[in-house]
Formats: sequence, C-alpha cells, structure tokens
Amino acid sequence: MARIITVANQKGGVGKTTTSVNLAASLAVAENRTLLVDMDPQANACSGLGVDKTEVISTIYNALIEDEEITSIVVESELEYLKILPSNTNLIGAEIELIEKVGRETRLKEVLKPLIDDYDYIIIDCPPSLSLLTLNALTAADVVLVPLQCEFYAMEGLGQLMQTIRLVQGELNPQLKIGGILLTMYDRRNNLCRQVSEEIRNHFGDTVFSAVIPRNVRLSEAPSYGQPALLYDITSTGARSYLELAQEIMQQEEAVHG
Repeated sequence: MARIITVANQKGGVGKTTTSVNLAASLAVAENRTLLVDMDPQANACSGLGVDKTEVISTIYNALIEDEEITSIVVESELEYLKILPSNTNLIGAEIELIEKVGRETRLKEVLKPLIDDYDYIIIDCPPSLSLLTLNALTAADVVLVPLQCEFYAMEGLGQLMQTIRLVQGELNPQLKIGGILLTMYDRRNNLCRQVSEEIRNHFGDTVFSAVIPRNVRLSEAPSYGQPALLYDITSTGARSYLELAQEIMQQEEAVHG
C-alpha cells in the first residue's frame, strides 16, 4: 500500500517542485515503485522529468473533473520505477469546477484509490497557494513534507500552512501527519542562512529532516534537460542531498511499518 506524501508550501520559489521531482526519482532508484502526481497547472514537475505537457492527451484534470479512468492517464519516465500523473493548464479550471462537485475536497483521494496498491510511494506536487487543489492534496496524503527556504522570511507563512494542516486534520483527514520540514537553498557561507537553519531546528526539533538541500547549479540546470539531478549529474551535491532525504523517508517508513 502506497505511502502518500504531499509536498506543500503556499510560498512560491521554496523548492517544492524540485523536491517533488528529485525525491520521487531518488525513491525510484532505490527500486521503490513511485508515482509523481503533478497537481500544479504550470506542470513544472512534468517538464522536470522530460514529459511534454503540450503532448499529453489526458491529465489529472480529466480524472478529477471528467471521471476518466486514472490508470489510463499514468505516463512513463526515464526511470523504470518512476511514473507520472501529468498536469497542464486545464487544471486552472479545476479550481472552479470542483466547487460544484460533491465531496470537492476529497476528489483526489477518491481518484487515487485504484492506484494505492500499485505503488510504494505517491508524491504529490502542489501549486504555490492554499487552494482547493492543495486542500485535495493534503486530504489525500498520509504525510505532508514542507520545503522551507533558508532565508529571512522563511517562518512567515509557515504559521498559515500549519493552521491549514490543523484544519485538514480536524475536518477532513485526521490521519495526516507532518512528515518533516526540509531546509532548501542552503548556503553555508551565508551567515543569515545558518542562523535561519539554527532557528528552525531549535523551534521544530526532530520535525526537521537531517538532509539539507544546498543552493546548487546542477540542481538548477537539470530541469531544463528534462531530468532529475541524479540522471543529470549524480555526483552533484544537490543529487546526493535528495538521495539522503529519500533514505530518511525510507527509514521513517520502516520505523512505522517495520
């Protein structure tokens, strides 16, 4: 049965899609059957894995709104154990169309049910907003992973996200847990970066992953080649950091299920 991890933070530019793509790829190279669900209308997770959003016939939108069979929408990636549920700009309309649907916050959860036993991990990449799409992703998840940029405004907005998570736990998904906070765009030469990192670790303790994602040129370049960092340059610090994160997540899973 798949462990569903939603990668969420309503703040843009914190490394959500980079994390979704590279975590999914890192879990897949460890031979975990992994599905990446692109819930962002910009479809950057698709292009980050070499899927051309303009050529995809059916997307997660068709499953959410038109009840298209989910198994027919899944597409392959370069990695044997990694598959993708693609997105495109049609998903912008889903926000409005979902409002009319019964159980609008649980649509994604229902849609993913036929896939649960086919995968070990399902990673959901969210749009940069606390929208109905993000709400669906949180309602479908077992855990939420929060990427947090090591900068002055890092804590700003985190309170709002935590409040949303508490509401989802109270009303829609009591089982939802915070899987961890992931420090991203870390530059150890930068004093402020180090201070923010320290402050977050002091405040959140064990909730913060040991793995830290650095500012890394290879990590930034990889999406333009339609590849996760480990295919683009496995020796880069960015690729190694995401492999460490995947290792931590697999250890979490082992601790929970033995």
